[in-house]
Amino acid sequence: MMLGYVAAHSEVLAMATIVSKGVLQLAEALVDEQEDHIKAATAWALGQMGRHSPEHAKAVAEINVLPKLLLCYLSTDSSEDLQLKSKKALKNVLQKCVYLPALEPLLKDAPPNILKHVVAQFSKVLPHDAKARRLFVSSGGLKKVQEIKTEPGTALQEFINTINNCFPPEIVSYYSPGYSDALLERIEQYTPPAATAQ
Repeated sequence: MMLGYVAAHSEVLAMATIVSKGVLQLAEALVDEQEDHIKAATAWALGQMGRHSPEHAKAVAEINVLPKLLLCYLSTDSSEDLQLKSKKALKNVLQKCVYLPALEPLLKDAPPNILKHVVAQFSKVLPHDAKARRLFVSSGGLKKVQEIKTEPGTALQEFINTINNCFPPEIVSYYSPGYSDALLERIEQYTPPAATAQ
């Protein structure tokens, strides 16, 4: 808890707790601790450390804490307090995190209320980073985004549209669900030129 209060006080103190390996200790506690009230305090402290800037968020995210927080949030065995603090910590870190490799695993497992924050970060980074766009496609991220079911006009749909606009339309189509079926149907309907000449 004390690390969280120190980290909440200022960016400099938050970075000092990160540099002194506080994040690693809290990450271990989040996994190894049996008591939910201690896990809840740990989740809160991690959220306080990662909420200040992209550098703070990266320090928290790169040690694989985000999936652990998501697990605490989604687990039916977690107390209400642990779920609430894990959700808040996830949102705090996600809103600053631009370290995409740490965000990508969440595309598959996160519920819509968390997924919105994950996709928002991709929509901020991808328009400005060609290397990140290439990695996003080759790692399967673009395919996962195409598989997200959302309502038109929602913030999540707008973020997805922003991501899709970073790629040529044929690439987006290729990774969209049902594209292979559409291609097979075109093959069945296609008549080769040699067959029409006979």
